Amino acid sequence: MDKSKHLESVIKTHQITKEENLLKKFKGKNSEVKESLERNYGIKIYSPFNSGSYAKNTAINTRFDFDLVCPFTRNAFGSNGTLKNMYEDVFDFLQKEYRDLATVKRQKVSIGIEFYADEDGDIIKIDVVPGREFNVDQYKDDQNLNLYVYKQYGLFAEGSDRLKTNIEAQKAHVIDRVASEKEKIRKIVRLLKIWKVESNKKYKSFFLELFVIKAVDKEDVSGSLWQKLETVLMYIRDNCTTEGFKLTDPGNSSNNLMDTLEDFEKVNLKNEMSNMLTQIEYKDENLKYYFPENQKFVETEEEKEQYNSKQSASPLYVPPKVNFG
Repeated sequence: MDKSKHLESVIKTHQITKEENLLKKFKGKNSEVKESLERNYGIKIYSPFNSGSYAKNTAINTRFDFDLVCPFTRNAFGSNGTLKNMYEDVFDFLQKEYRDLATVKRQKVSIGIEFYADEDGDIIKIDVVPGREFNVDQYKDDQNLNLYVYKQYGLFAEGSDRLKTNIEAQKAHVIDRVASEKEKIRKIVRLLKIWKVESNKKYKSFFLELFVIKAVDKEDVSGSLWQKLETVLMYIRDNCTTEGFKLTDPGNSSNNLMDTLEDFEKVNLKNEMSNMLTQIEYKDENLKYYFPENQKFVETEEEKEQYNSKQSASPLYVPPKVNFG
């Protein structure tokens, strides 16, 4: 089996452009929620913006990340207003606005709006991230925000108001690095997101993006697509539980994105990488288990021959579970 050829096909079948109609629905709902927030809060907020995978050009078509950041002015909820006040007020507004159209729920630092399935069976989800500027009238100059941690977020405690970051800087960091090293970063990021979605893992996309970028900075990520991916998988395996290892937040150098995972989650990540690498080394076909094509967009044999990308027709092999640690 040509592992790199399979991975190229995986990426191709997960291209976001293949789901244009669904993407239009997400963009439409995103605009609708943005306008609702602006209408309700008026001069209390700066213009909400999208910070998810679509905005960073690392999206895949099996799950769109539409994270709508809502930056509030320092005194939006009174001079003595807390970050919790901000978070709960936004939740209450969204709950009232969309209670007949969607499920609205509190999440770690965001508020999730999951719209009920439409006539096509499509479910649209928008995550609203409320943030507050550090000081009065400061946001336009530095774009720094404080976020509220509703529930335990790795090592960030429930109710914490110390999660300070710059989401615009985070977004720009990924966009700039992807633009400068497309082959080494974008494809690997997309493959890891496909693994995350297909395996139902909860790791944040930004966390995976930073891990890939750091691997590229620290290791010789070269060769075929499979060799590049393998190098990144080994880097994650070898570093995710290492004491003192950091994934520095481009939006706040004091933040370590490793702190968004609890210790047991770091161990799980190490085990998952180890298991994956072991199983693929044992049998090439196991690559299809971890990185499957999107069957909705797999080309016919005739089309594959036309583009000289014929893939192996071997049946899916589900590897046995291997325990580590």
